[in-house]
Order: sequence, then structure tokens, then C-alpha cells
Amino acid sequence: MLKTPRLAVAALATATLALTACAPTDEGGDTASDTTSDATGSESPAADECTPDAMDTVTAGTLTIATDDPAYEPWFVDNDPTNGQGYESAVAYAIAEQLGYTQDQVTWVTVPFNKVVQPGPKDFDFDVNQVSITEARRKAVDFSSGYYDVVQTVVTNKGSAIDGVTSIADLADAKLGAQVGTTSYTAITEQIQPSEDPAVFDTNDQAVQALKNGQIDGIVVDLPTAYYMAAAQLDDGVIVGQLPLPEGEPEQFGAVLGKGSALTGCVSQAVDALREDGVLDQIGQEWLAQQGAPELS
Repeated sequence: MLKTPRLAVAALATATLALTACAPTDEGGDTASDTTSDATGSESPAADECTPDAMDTVTAGTLTIATDDPAYEPWFVDNDPTNGQGYESAVAYAIAEQLGYTQDQVTWVTVPFNKVVQPGPKDFDFDVNQVSITEARRKAVDFSSGYYDVVQTVVTNKGSAIDGVTSIADLADAKLGAQVGTTSYTAITEQIQPSEDPAVFDTNDQAVQALKNGQIDGIVVDLPTAYYMAAAQLDDGVIVGQLPLPEGEPEQFGAVLGKGSALTGCVSQAVDALREDGVLDQIGQEWLAQQGAPELS
């Protein structure tokens, strides 16, 4: 039986502060795996084009960053994106600093997840909200280079019908659930392909309650959220295992910008620099430190 030890998960939860909620993921579609600015399809701007004086931001001299409300841990802390705590808040401020903005030159706005990836003008310069880069979404919005590689994971309760399974085939008869419009849902339908239709929930919190109620056997979410659910939201939560990367390519979270934004190349260059300098790894170690989870065969 492969599962993450409860104590290890609890330690993780402690290390990532007092977790209070789980992170929404995102809707399905083909993912993109490139990690450089070429992934956006945008040309690389000159360095002097990526400064607060030169960038054509929503408000001159200010970088306006969006995310949803609530902003879940471990991506944010205390539902306060402005405090710089949590993985995505820290990444957002690191991008801002890379572009030459001080912390007081950053403004946060709230934008619901589903609106972020819809076509149309944006009232933010970029959004960070665990949005996976997909070719389908590229038709409506721009993405920066990926700043986080995503792995989908199955969570359940100790002693459930799927506790201890070691393969995707063992999940064939499971009743699984995921948040609506997410790549987690896509992972169920395309990778696991269970005999029962997956349950769909407006939020991951609702999925957790359904698992507690015995309405489903397990939930599919990204790995950091899985750790949080197992350690903090479920009384006897265990991680069943990670799903293999689809076709060997990692799903990535990217910053979302308006389609054709003049800032896309600058934000991608900033993300690329943070990755190359090891800053993204450092931020990940601080906020997403993980003990590992078994991979389902």
C-alpha cells in the first residue's frame, strides 16, 4: 500500500503555515510545457522596454496583479495577496521586483477565476491564480512562461475503497470528483477513465465535504492542494498517488495577460530569469515543500 505518512503530511502542513483552505485549479485543455518566453509566442522585448517607465500598464507606474477571492493556501496566506506570503504571492512580487517595481508600486485586484481566462480587455496587468497553460486558453488570453510544474494527485480517506491502490487501473470503479472546469477533472476523464462519471463541484471545499460524506471515493487535485486536503481538511486523509504526467509533458501554471498584451514578453522574461536564477525553486521550497507522493502506474 502506497500512501503518504500522516505525520509527514502534518509536518508539511505545519511547515507551510496554518493552512485554511484549498486551492482552485483550472479548466481543461491541452497543456503547454515550454519554460521559456518562447512558450508565449511573443517576441522578446529589449531590457529597456521592461521597466516601470516604459511598460504600458493599466495604471502608469503601478503593476496591477489579479487573483481570486478567497486566495487559498499554500498559494496565498490569510487570504491576503498583499502580504507576500504563499507561493503565488511571493512569485508575483518577485516578478514585480524583476521588472523594477517596488512593493508599494504593486496593486492587487480581485478577479474570479473563470473571468480571467475569458476573452476581452483586462483590468489587470497579469493574474496569478493556479491557471494552467493550455492551447485552448491561448486563443483567449496570453500566458507568461510557466512558473510552476503541476502534478495531479488522488486524495481519499484512510480505509476507503481506493486507499492503498497502486495503479490507475485500480481506480476504474471508483467514484471520483473534481472542481468544475479544472485540469483535475480532465485528468479523471482522460487519464483515469473510470466507469462512473466523475462528480463535479463548484469548489474544492465542496468536494472535500462530499468525500467526508461518503458520496465519492476520492478527489483529484494538484499535489500541493492534495497535501493540504490530507493534512488539514480531512480527518483521515491520505494521498493515494500522483498521476503520471500526460504524455510525459508537465502541466504548468502561468501568469495570465490579456490577449496580445504588450507586457507578455516582459513578464515571461522576468519568469525566465527567476527560474534560471533559482528564485522559483527557493520560493517553492519555502511555500510548497513536499515529502513526495507515490506515482500511480
